[in-house]
Amino acid sequence: MVMKMENLIEVKNVSKTFKVNKRANGVPGMVANLFVPKFEKKQAVKDISFSIKEGEMVGFVGPNGAGKSTTIKMLSGILYPESGEIMVNGFVPYKQRKEYVGNIGVVFGQKSQLQWDLPVIDSFELLKAIYRIPEQVYKKNLNRFTDMLEMGSFMNQPVRQLSLGQRMRADIVAALLHSPKIVFFDEPTIGVDVVGKEKIREFIKELNAEDHVTMLFTTHDMQDIEKTCNRLIIIDKGATVYDGTLQGIREKYGTTRQLDVEFHDNHEIAPIKNVEIRQLDELDGRKKRFIFENKNVQINELMNELLSKYNVRDLNISEPEIESILRKIYSGKDVAV
Repeated sequence: MVMKMENLIEVKNVSKTFKVNKRANGVPGMVANLFVPKFEKKQAVKDISFSIKEGEMVGFVGPNGAGKSTTIKMLSGILYPESGEIMVNGFVPYKQRKEYVGNIGVVFGQKSQLQWDLPVIDSFELLKAIYRIPEQVYKKNLNRFTDMLEMGSFMNQPVRQLSLGQRMRADIVAALLHSPKIVFFDEPTIGVDVVGKEKIREFIKELNAEDHVTMLFTTHDMQDIEKTCNRLIIIDKGATVYDGTLQGIREKYGTTRQLDVEFHDNHEIAPIKNVEIRQLDELDGRKKRFIFENKNVQINELMNELLSKYNVRDLNISEPEIESILRKIYSGKDVAV
C-alpha cells in the first residue's frame, strides 16, 4: 500500500522488535551462552503513527528506553521497521538510503561526524565532496552558518581541541551544509553550557523561520523543546502517549495553577474555598502563593476577590512546568501537578 504524501514525514503503524541475548550470570552462564545462546524479544517501538508537515519544529520525547532513538534511526534509514510504513519527502528511508541521505541532516549529540584530528574546515571540505555540494551553495551556507554561530575563531582548530559547545556548533553546520529539507536532532545541546545552548537554540529558530527547514528533536532538556518547538510528541514504552501543542499538554495534564501575589502590607488572608495559601519568605511576608485546581477555582474570580479585599501591589500566574508534567506521565502517576 502506498501512502499519500500530504505531509513531509509520514509514520504509519510502525513497530520494531529486537532480539536481545539473555544469559545467566557468572562464568557458567557465559560458557553456556557460547554453546546454546538464548534470546528474548524486546519491542522498542509499538504501532506508532504520526505525520509532520513541512516547516514544523517537533519535540519527540520520552523516558530512557521509550523508543525515541530507534524511531529516529528508522526515519534516517539506519534501521528498517518490522511492520508499518515510513515515508519521508517521497522516500522510503531504508529502501532508498543513497538517494535519501542527501535530503536530510542528522545531529547526534553523543556522536560527531567530524574528523577528530583534522581542522573543522577540513571536515567541512570533506563533506562538500561526499555530498557533491556545488561550490556556490557550499560557500553561501558555510559563510552564513559559521557567522550565525560565531565559529570564526576555531574553524582552523582540530576537532579534538574544541570545547563541547564548539564541537556541537560545528556538527550542526556539518549537518546543514548540503541544504537538507529535514534535520533530525538527537540531544543537540547535551553537556553544552548555558550560553552555548542559547546560541544553538537561537540558530535553530532562525534557520526554521528563514528556510522552513523541518526539524525533529529528541532531548531530555525540556528548555530545548520549549524554546524551539511548536509541537510535542511523547512516547512511552514504544507507543504514542501525546501528540499536540505545548499549551495543549498543560491544559490536558497540568490541572494545577498557582497565583503569586505581592501585597502592600503583610495581610492576614482569610481562608478561600479550594485554595491552598502559602506564605513566601520573600518581602517580609508580603508575598503569598495561592495554589488551586482549574476545575474548582476560576482564576478571574480569585483575582477579583483578592483585589477587592486587599491592597495588591503585583500578581503573577504560573503555568505548570512541562518537565514536571512529563515526569508524572512517565511514572504513570496522576498527572495533575
